[in-house]
Amino acid sequence: MTFQNQTMKIHSSYNNSVSIKVIPGHFATNHSHITHYIDMTTLKSRQSMARSAARSIAGEYVGSTIVDTIICMDGTEVIGSYLAEELTSSGIVSMNQHQTMYIVTPEFNSVGQMIFRDNLQHMIKGKHVLLLLASATTGRTIERSLECIDYYGGIIAGISAIFSASQMIAGQKIHTLFKMEDIPEYKTYPHNQCPYCQSGKKIEAIVNSYGYSTL
Repeated sequence: MTFQNQTMKIHSSYNNSVSIKVIPGHFATNHSHITHYIDMTTLKSRQSMARSAARSIAGEYVGSTIVDTIICMDGTEVIGSYLAEELTSSGIVSMNQHQTMYIVTPEFNSVGQMIFRDNLQHMIKGKHVLLLLASATTGRTIERSLECIDYYGGIIAGISAIFSASQMIAGQKIHTLFKMEDIPEYKTYPHNQCPYCQSGKKIEAIVNSYGYSTL
């Protein structure tokens, strides 16, 4: 049996129409080794589910938060677009002159640094920025994103992730649709401290925000 045959579907406790697929195994990310691959392909790509996810995320910010710009990481642009629509229709305050929101995605240079080109920087500088991610395991992506937003003069309005292994990262609360309690057996380890590696179990796939590649 391959690891793909062990897929489990988990529904969000916030919205039963939002679900992810979870596959147990031995996987490697850029920053760690993990015991479960969380497949969000359908959630990020299917129109109805992306809209449902956005509606659930929006509830954390309506009536309490100013949002000018949504920075979309990990291929969450579809969700980000619906999120902007939900927040705008709910009357959330924006400091932008046209009372609308920017939706942007950072670029990564040759050494892996997050950057925004000159034509996008005005969408960050002085703006209240909501950071949207698919998942957060070690927190390094969020830390790097916060440094980037600060560098370009943005103001952090909030951080939302579909799944996060931690509820607080870099002093910021992470709003999530799925928590560790939803996947109680999920574990993440530094590369050199992985018990699967130490016991001789081979890595089954390399995973990132785009998907997985089997080995």
